[in-house]
Formats: sequence, structure tokens, C-alpha cells
Amino acid sequence: MKIVDISEIAPRVSRRDPSFYFVLIFFVLPFWSVIPLAWAFVIYSLYTGRIWLYAKGGLALFGLALAEMYFSVYHYHLVRQISPPTTARRGDPLEIRTAYMRLLKAGLADLPEDGGDEESLDISRPGSPAESITQLSKDDPRAIDFRNSLRNWFSLAPWSSIKGLEARKWLYWSMFNQDMPALERMSPSHRAALEEAVTLLENRTGTKFPEGSDPSVIPLRLTIDPTFINWRPVTFYALVGLINRYLKWRYIHHFGAKYENRENLEYLLRIPKEWDPIQGPTPLVFVHGLGLGLLQYHLLIYKLFCKFTDRPILVLLQPQISQDMFHPRFLAPFTRQQTVDHLAQVLVNLGWAHFEPEIEEEQIEHSPASRGVTMLSHSNGTYVHAWMMKMYPGMLARSCLVDPVTLCQWEGDVCYKFMYQPATTGFQLVMRYFVSSELGVANLLQRNFDWVSNTLWFEEIPNARDPTKTKYFLGGKDDILNAERIKKYLLSHGVKKGLWYDPNGRHGQALLAGTVGHNEVFEWLSQPEA
Repeated sequence: MKIVDISEIAPRVSRRDPSFYFVLIFFVLPFWSVIPLAWAFVIYSLYTGRIWLYAKGGLALFGLALAEMYFSVYHYHLVRQISPPTTARRGDPLEIRTAYMRLLKAGLADLPEDGGDEESLDISRPGSPAESITQLSKDDPRAIDFRNSLRNWFSLAPWSSIKGLEARKWLYWSMFNQDMPALERMSPSHRAALEEAVTLLENRTGTKFPEGSDPSVIPLRLTIDPTFINWRPVTFYALVGLINRYLKWRYIHHFGAKYENRENLEYLLRIPKEWDPIQGPTPLVFVHGLGLGLLQYHLLIYKLFCKFTDRPILVLLQPQISQDMFHPRFLAPFTRQQTVDHLAQVLVNLGWAHFEPEIEEEQIEHSPASRGVTMLSHSNGTYVHAWMMKMYPGMLARSCLVDPVTLCQWEGDVCYKFMYQPATTGFQLVMRYFVSSELGVANLLQRNFDWVSNTLWFEEIPNARDPTKTKYFLGGKDDILNAERIKKYLLSHGVKKGLWYDPNGRHGQALLAGTVGHNEVFEWLSQPEA
């Protein structure tokens, strides 16, 4: 039987559906047009002299339009400020090479797609890390599958159309976070590393990159590609900021929470007076995703506070991804190291966790710090979750990852779908205009993104196959991540009972009140620790 090479199938051209035009007409265009209309109104009022005839309402409208005009200039200045390609360099070269080798080994091991017999698994971390990277044949199913997943980094171009120059540009960026210089100007060490990477990739894909270049096939290089940012009115930022500050006030005054700031790491914290640090449930830490911050996650946070009155709750605040334009760190996001070190120190100071199990065993048994915390994360928040798993796994007693964009990230689905793929549905347009092209989000993703740090491998997940300690939630119709690929990845490594998969679920649906996924999340969080 002839094997179909799915890596050569051209991407299907999708037509815009009615929901796209609905969102465009009733949401995007009204927001987008505020600034040009404000400019037009101010210029008209001044040019005609009608400003001197306006009553109070007209003057108030003029003042608002003037504010929008000045803000648009300031916004343009900020866009120009972050537009140059990032100057940040990748981290430890050994870590980068290790991650690249791990990427190449993904999918090499002969693991059953259904995970096999879960009860008979006698090894804690099966799979690809033990495999060798050898020359695969072009028709090897593992090579075809790998080529098909990796071409996301080339906007789904047929694999055979990717030439040597474009492949090297993408590899050079992924290793050094820079545009590839001419070979004669490349340092010998970089050139040797690049050519080794090309050879390994050709072995893994079972193909050789044709020499030359095809300018129509452009590699995605997130941190050095031109930024894509849409303006939005200052009234929108002001409204979101006011609502989020009101919600923060409400959590403080209605639920007894406290706002705290540790070295610019901000969070809401509520510790019930009757909570027993030794016998009570483990503290819950929630890390939200991209969007509108507390406003977007209010119903979820409200229910967490209402339902779990017997356990501490910490909600990590992330202004750089919450459209908090007026926050001093709006365009200065923490690095991975800063985030996890500050968060870990907070957990240690609260007595919820410890850095190393250096105290005596009998002390550990009666120490609340030995129990760790339960962490719930969503979408972009799973990056912070992944960082904690990598650097302080002992602090996490239980983990719940909803729409985990950190898994299978090396395949490029999230990068392509969220940042580059043309929107054809209403949801995609909402994500593109209101989220991915917003200034703070664009700064984080397009200028401060590190795929090595943000990628989570199965063997880095504590208690990855224990359904009482680790739970994954995926929606089959997710427009941002490839839920089928992540499902396959988890199943092949023996995750069964710990995976909740809704074939019709959308991104974030598992956290929406009234859905089956939402009920499953809270049921799992409510389960007593083993």
C-alpha cells in the first residue's frame, strides 16, 4: 500500500465564515475607527472654529477625542520602541542543544498511540529520550509525521518546497535568536553548530534540503519578524483597568483577600483563619492566560473563592498580558528565572513549600512545607506552570493544566495559529485583534519569547501519569493549539485517566461556568490529596 506523504499536502484555503464578518463589523471596526474618528473630529473642530460653539457635552467629547489623539501618538511611540528585533540572546548553549536533540527524538520511540496497558507500566518516564537519531528513510511514517508537524514553522508549505537557505535561517534563529548572517561572516562555532543541526534535521526528516532559496517560503522567526500590533482606544484600556481594579478591591473586601507585591511579583492571597496547614487541603495557586486579566477570569476566580473556603488561594497577577497599559511593568515582563524564583520564594515564605528537602525526614512528615501546592493554570499561564515544574518540581503537589500550550510547542502549531495564520472565523479574529496584536501581548510573545524555556517535555512533568496528582484538559476544536497532537503525545506516554478530552471543546471552554469541563476541573480540585 502506498504511503501518503501528508507533509506534501498544500494547506487548505479556508474561506471566511459569517462569524468573521459579524465580529469585524460589530466589534473590530468600531474599536479600530475610534482613533481616526477622534483625529478627524479634533481637526474639524479646530479648523472650522466650531470648538468655541460647543456646549459642555461637545467640549467633553472634544476633550475625549483629544485624549485619544495624544494617546495614539504615545502608542505609536511604544510600538516603535518594541519594533526592532530582539537583542536578547538564547540561554545556556548546552540547554539549547539538549532541547534541540530532545525535539528531534520526539516521536522516534515505538510507543503505542493508546498508551498501552496503564496498569502494567513499570517505568516512570518511557519514550523518546532513550532513542538514537539515525538516518530515516523518506517513507518512514515517523519521518513523514515529523516533517508534517515541523512545517508549521514555514506556514504549512509543502516540505519539499523548503530550501536550504530558509531551513538554515529558521534553525539559526531557533538556536541563537538572531537573523542568520552571511556564511563568511558567521563565527566558526556558530557555523559548525548550524551545520550539525541541519544534518541532524535531515536525518530525522529522511530528506535533504535542496540548495538555494525560495522567497515565497518564509520561516517563522517570532522574535525577529516584524511586529504586528493594532491600535486601540485609550478609553478601552482605561475601562479594562478600572474594572480590574474594582475586581481586585472586591476580592479584598468581600473575600478577605490581600494584595501583595514581592519584588514586583504581584498576587492576590487569601488564607482562611481556620485552615490547618498540616491536615487541611493544599493551597491553590492559579495562573491565568492572555487576555483581560481579572475581568476575563472573574467568574472562575469568584467560584474558586466561594467554593474553596477551607484552603488558601493565591492568584498570580500578570499585567503584561492583561492589557494593563498604565502599569509600570507593562512592557517589562519578568524572565523565566525571575518569575519562578520570586514565586518560589513567596511559597517558601508562606510556609507552603521548601526549596530543597534538606530537613530531617521526621521534620518533613510534620511540616506543611513538605506538601507543596496545587497549581491550576490556563493557556499562556501553563508556561509559568512549566517553569515551576522544570525548576522547582518538589513545590507542586498537584497540577491541573487547562489548554496547555506548553506541550508539543516545538511543532509550531501555537505560534502559527495564534500569531501568523490569517483569521477566517469570528473567534480567530477576536484572538488576532483583541489579544495577539495588543501591544503588551505582542511585546511578550514577539520580543520576549524563548521556545526552549517555554517547552515542556513529558519527562519534566512530576507525577505525569498519576491522575490524582496531574490532570490535563483539552478541547478538540481548539483554534490555538493542536489538541489532537497533544492528546496523542500524552496517550503515547501512558496518560489515560488523567486526560480529559472534549472533542467539541474550544479554547478556554473547560473554564466556562456550566460546561462539563468546568465541572470536571472543580471536581478534580476538590478531590482529597492522596
